[in-house]
Amino acid sequence: MRLGLALGYWGRGPDPRHLDLAREAERLGYDSVWTAEAWGSDAFTALTWIAAHTSRIKLGTGIAQMAARTPTATAMHALTLDHLSGGRLMLGLGLSGPQVVEGWYGRPFPKSPLTATREYVDVVRQVLCRQGPVASDGRFHPHPYRGPDGTGLGKPLKPITHPLRADLPILLGAEGPRNVAQTTEIADGWLPLYWSPTRPEVYGPSLTAAPDGFLIAPMVRAQVCDDLAEGLLPVKAMLGFYVGGMGHAARNFHADLMARMGFEDAARRVQDLFLQGRREEAVLAVPDAFADEISLVGPPQRIAERLELWREGAVTDLLVTAPDPTTLRVLADLAA
Repeated sequence: MRLGLALGYWGRGPDPRHLDLAREAERLGYDSVWTAEAWGSDAFTALTWIAAHTSRIKLGTGIAQMAARTPTATAMHALTLDHLSGGRLMLGLGLSGPQVVEGWYGRPFPKSPLTATREYVDVVRQVLCRQGPVASDGRFHPHPYRGPDGTGLGKPLKPITHPLRADLPILLGAEGPRNVAQTTEIADGWLPLYWSPTRPEVYGPSLTAAPDGFLIAPMVRAQVCDDLAEGLLPVKAMLGFYVGGMGHAARNFHADLMARMGFEDAARRVQDLFLQGRREEAVLAVPDAFADEISLVGPPQRIAERLELWREGAVTDLLVTAPDPTTLRVLADLAA
């Protein structure tokens, strides 16, 4: 099981610790470093900055949102950064949800998310393979565009720049069972938002068709600390925000996932409190048990014991969000 560093997206502004953490992760032998985006900082710019200040560590977008760019624009970002970094990019993509797609990107959320995802990945792969002009009769991502409001002058094109790698890894952020199952068919890996090493049955049926070499790379909060309750609080804050606020009351993929993982009543309670504006109560309503089983928090010996649970399962890459170099070093020592 390889280690990766997940830096996430910026908050109010750039985090001055990120570059130092990325450099330390590379020095410690971490396999990869990942950036993200929501509705503020983008994933590719920050990752390019890290690429310029590192030399060996792999670079992942975890995740770049599909609604933010056409598939050809995403492929251009990918092939450019892959060239500049000497072939270190791993392209993580995600569809996001209706609230973000329609509220931030001003686009309709696709009525068939699985079809839209499949078409998107197909176009990206066509660009990276560069075997001919990009052509697709897809419902969501046709190339060239032949809609009634077009000019009819579009022509199939292939990238001017020769991609460095036709097999650049593509990973997908997926949560629903059918979406995860499709990911094993069309992608090189999967980026679970929540993973519990004690509940393999949650995703088991969706992963039965995963091919050899398929990457499973969950993001997990890790922190070396003496006070377990204090260490779990950032995990609960994240869960409160995602389960409570990253979606509509009637359609929240994160709340649905928490429910499938055995915490349905708590998920609905967190969502209700958050939507009522009672955010602190929503965070406190997240069960410690749930926050604990999807994270690695506590003294080094406790983390060592729990890390063995992760090693025994299907996870190939553990992408840790760690707030300090000490935690990175402890995990590197334990994983050695």
